[in-house]
Amino acid sequence: MVAQLRLLRKVAEGLDETALDAPTRLGDWTVRELIAHLAMAVTSVVSLLERPAPPVREVTVTGWASAVAGHSGSIDEDTRALAAGAKPGELLERAETRFAEVAAVAPADRLLAARVGAMRLDDYLVTRCVELVVHADDLAAATGVPVPHDRQALATATRVLADALAARAPGGSVEVRIPPFAVIQCVEGPRHTRGTPPNVVETDPPTWIRLATGRLTWAEALESGPLTASGDRADLSAHLPVLG
Repeated sequence: MVAQLRLLRKVAEGLDETALDAPTRLGDWTVRELIAHLAMAVTSVVSLLERPAPPVREVTVTGWASAVAGHSGSIDEDTRALAAGAKPGELLERAETRFAEVAAVAPADRLLAARVGAMRLDDYLVTRCVELVVHADDLAAATGVPVPHDRQALATATRVLADALAARAPGGSVEVRIPPFAVIQCVEGPRHTRGTPPNVVETDPPTWIRLATGRLTWAEALESGPLTASGDRADLSAHLPVLG
């Protein structure tokens, strides 16, 4: 998570006012709001650690993926308020500093009262990693400046979103391959056990992340080439996106 944050900081600190006011593919957010949201994703760890721990765990990482879209309104309000109060580069620098001071020394099983329900700290950190990877791609799309992905962060986001698909469409009739990071089976129907699966979907990690988060449609991915799908049950468009 920290490695991906540092890559984002390097890009954000080089943006001028024109770039910061550019639109993004996230509704009417500008790049300024997007960077504020990235900072909020990190500082939320610290804020939650400063609150009393809830009594019991309520949500896993997969549960977070399915529930976060329901909190988009409050997330939007908090993001706009933060963006209006400080310079984007300073927000990311402050976020990294506060995280290093507080979160890095907290126990992994500490419970946090997250928006979607009580989560373990180690699970919540995984969700922050997913946020940073997904929005790194949003930042690159908005500014035209490539934003590198830390390999382990990209692997984490790929696997989390693949597991979210398996939870949303349980079954074993379709094999989804996202090399080199993930392979899952999903969708109700005959379970494949030996030989070449009759229904196979394969794509690369960046394309999968865009599909899983609604940045790219199934038809667009098929047409552009990064996605291949074979078999009668291999159309996963009804099950996407898995993260709002």
